[in-house]
Amino acid sequence: MRLYAGAMIHKPYPWIMGILNVTPDSFSDGGRFISVDKALEQVERLVASGADLIDIGGESSRPGACAVSEAQERGRVVPLVRAVRQRFDVPLSIDTVKASVAGEALEAGANWINDISALGHDPRMALVVAQAGVPVVLMHRRGTARGHYADFKSQRLVEEVKQFFAERVAFALNAGIAERNLVLDPGIGFGKHALQNCELINRLGAFKALGLPLLVGSSRKSFLGKLTGTSVEARLPGTLASTLLAVLRGADIVRVHDVGEVKQALVVWQRIVQRPH
Repeated sequence: MRLYAGAMIHKPYPWIMGILNVTPDSFSDGGRFISVDKALEQVERLVASGADLIDIGGESSRPGACAVSEAQERGRVVPLVRAVRQRFDVPLSIDTVKASVAGEALEAGANWINDISALGHDPRMALVVAQAGVPVVLMHRRGTARGHYADFKSQRLVEEVKQFFAERVAFALNAGIAERNLVLDPGIGFGKHALQNCELINRLGAFKALGLPLLVGSSRKSFLGKLTGTSVEARLPGTLASTLLAVLRGADIVRVHDVGEVKQALVVWQRIVQRPH
């Protein structure tokens, strides 16, 4: 299965990336899908609900989460990738910053790499992606791997993120990664306070000039709770609102937990905005 990220720009609707965390400590669903059997049941639900792509993560990036060794992360995700590939045709993304994890997951049947460090954590990652010829998500974040949630006070947030994207795209191209395989993610919640996250979503159009697909993941995130005073379990309305606004502003992929609900919202939204006059 070979996918090219650039093709998404020409789709009439966004892709829905379903989230599958096989970790004990993720902020929303930690511990629910640790076993392969439970994870496969969740994949079946995500696919049936309308997921176009499933993003598998074996290390939590929530504030305060402990680092995971390469061996431990591989042990969480690689057997699951093999099991999913035996039963489902859905494209799989691996959410990792480690080249060895990415490489083994690709060999097991994964199709994408979702690197929240934008190829900056592991110097071997760019080579793995380039040699495999697969799409890679380059995400913006601030700070070190375990401390990137401290707010930064930039008065030119959008311009700074755009410059970051330009630099990381140049790095990826120089490493031999095809432009058609690059996806950009502004990193909602990664080192930004609530209003900065709102600004990034509202001004996604500023990044469209780079000519690459945009991924946005606002699902259940803490900024929604800060805006509405809701717990993680009660953030579906905020997720739907922020996701639809992201699509309106140009998102090509939305990364969400509640695939069925987001799918329904997108179907209704599309029928309304694309209705014949």
